[in-house]
Amino acid sequence: MLFNSLDFAVFLPVFFTLFWTIGNKSLRIQNLLIVLASYIFYGWWDWRFLFLILLSTVIDYTIGRSLQNCNNIKQRKILVGISLVTNLGLLGFFKYYNFFLDNFISAFRFFGQEFNGSSLNIILPVGISFYTFQTLSYTIDVYRNKIEPATDFLKFSAYVCFFPQLVAGPIERATNLLPQFSIKKTFDSEQAKIGLRQIVWGLFKKVVIADTCAQYANQIFNNADSYGGFTLFMGAIAFTFQIYGDFSGYSDIAIGTARLLNFKLMKNFNYPYFSRDIAEFWRRWHISLSTWFRDYLYIPLGGSRVSKPKAIFNVFVIFVVSGFWHGANWTFIFWGFLNALYIMPSVISGKNRIYLDSIAADSLFPSFKEVLLVVKTFLLSVLAWIFFRSPDLEQAINFVSNIFLTNWKIERLAIERYSFEFLPLVLILLGIEWFYRKKEFPLLTDKKFQIKTIGVILLILLFGSFSDLNSFIYFQF
Repeated sequence: MLFNSLDFAVFLPVFFTLFWTIGNKSLRIQNLLIVLASYIFYGWWDWRFLFLILLSTVIDYTIGRSLQNCNNIKQRKILVGISLVTNLGLLGFFKYYNFFLDNFISAFRFFGQEFNGSSLNIILPVGISFYTFQTLSYTIDVYRNKIEPATDFLKFSAYVCFFPQLVAGPIERATNLLPQFSIKKTFDSEQAKIGLRQIVWGLFKKVVIADTCAQYANQIFNNADSYGGFTLFMGAIAFTFQIYGDFSGYSDIAIGTARLLNFKLMKNFNYPYFSRDIAEFWRRWHISLSTWFRDYLYIPLGGSRVSKPKAIFNVFVIFVVSGFWHGANWTFIFWGFLNALYIMPSVISGKNRIYLDSIAADSLFPSFKEVLLVVKTFLLSVLAWIFFRSPDLEQAINFVSNIFLTNWKIERLAIERYSFEFLPLVLILLGIEWFYRKKEFPLLTDKKFQIKTIGVILLILLFGSFSDLNSFIYFQF
């Protein structure tokens, strides 16, 4: 079920009403309603994959309970290993089976050998990478004795399948979200109002910014050989804002929806395109995934508290693995590798944490140096996103080279909106975000929040793409 669909526009008010009427009777009824609604929400796409969520839930709940009663170090490692193998095995089969098979076949042929193998027509379950990482973090934290294991299967099920963030995050830690299912929710009108405004802001970023930019990005990337350097560059810019509006818009809708139910989810984006270097960008982009890899991969590898060569190796590992997490394609792996190269100078010099505050923290406008740093970081991101968007490495390299090697002229695109109309909308987005960059999101309460909210709703009605519903990009991950 898509957040930007008529189905969800009916589903959410119905569930909201049931949750605050029937669910008001007890905590158990509230959790039961959440589980039922979440399974309906996910099963709307394909009910067969509900069994994967249930399997993951049962396995990690059982292992968590087993860890509670086990003090033997070897046995505890075996238990957490079962969770890792099972969850990553399911993820690997559905997401990476054909990728590894095709690359094995290519490798054998390179050495003059034949390797027979048949690709499978595998449907990738929506959101499997997200809920797999969420349950894994729970089991690992129980193993590390950071949290107590869940003793109520219903509460744990609600944590795993909580529908606002089930299919595209934020990837919530059990330390934050799981305890919230142990407290009976009471209606908070102020949180509900904030939640509605955050949903509106998320819809603006999705149906106005992302879906408008998608028209240009899709046309240009799908016909890259037909356009010159300027048009290709504009296509890369369009995708840069498409993926931001699409993914951060989803996160805003998810967080806002959770707020309607008086749940608090972590912030997943923090105005990343105002970053002054790549290290700051990755502290502001997809925060739940970045911190997941930091806590469960980077730090266990030794983090930065090792020799400089080992620290460099660790950085490359987390970025390459992060790229591979996004998809079974060498383009994603190279995208991760490229970001590792970007961040390397600051890692080597020890300056990867110099920008921890907001840009222009004490003034309305940034300094000239800050402008240059933001533009440089943004352009590096644009270059990386070309590899993320392209179907294969060859086309990505051709796309980049043609930006610089072909004529820069304004060209008419073979789409309904054939001039670059997305640019004014992007400038509106950047302007709003700049003035409210110190807030969690721009429509958060202040003296003018009603006027701002009405203005954003008008932009949605005037420029939103509703005729052809577009799925969220991160559904494929």
